[in-house]
Amino acid sequence: MSTRSMGLGEELRQYLLSVTAPEPELLTQLREETAQHPQGRMQICPEQGRFMALLIQLMGAKKTLEVGVFTGYSSLSVALALPADGKVVACDISEDYTQVARRYWHAAGVADKIQLHIAPALETLDRLLETDQAGTFDFAFIDADKGNYWGYFERTLQLLRPGGLVAIDNVLWSGRVIDPEDTSPDTEALRLFNQKVQQDPRVTVAMLPIGDGLTLALKR
Repeated sequence: MSTRSMGLGEELRQYLLSVTAPEPELLTQLREETAQHPQGRMQICPEQGRFMALLIQLMGAKKTLEVGVFTGYSSLSVALALPADGKVVACDISEDYTQVARRYWHAAGVADKIQLHIAPALETLDRLLETDQAGTFDFAFIDADKGNYWGYFERTLQLLRPGGLVAIDNVLWSGRVIDPEDTSPDTEALRLFNQKVQQDPRVTVAMLPIGDGLTLALKR
């Protein structure tokens, strides 16, 4: 996990941030508050947030899905980029983490765009499928427990419309995916996931070295 893109020195990273779209003030405040959290490393980096916001605008997305909310940086980035009638269906299991997220959603005036489900995400995704929401989402972001990535991906793909996009975080795992001595369950799960997605005929895939590695999969 990383709060900055891999391979960028601090000076170059600061230059990158200085010449890209400015980070909204509330996102800066949220990022700085989360950096003090014991699990602050789970937060996405600001350049990734800006990139995801651009994707939302580029696609004209209105209905989006998030698996893994934490303190809300990614969901807030997406919600701010959505039109007034846009919607984020957000999945998490932590009331504690998402209390921070809710506070910033309200401060930003986007709380009415975000529907938070506190439950195991697989259950929430299954419930969405059971209520005839397959093929209705434009965009999805997966950033949760790595052992369930394939289960999240399979369900998300059913929920996306053709031409919809899913972004999957942490796919380079701080470089551990190429460390032959790292056989931890999360690392092995990510290796297998990356291979399966790359070979999946249902999607067109690109992996980007932004943040901790971000895979984009376009549903055909």
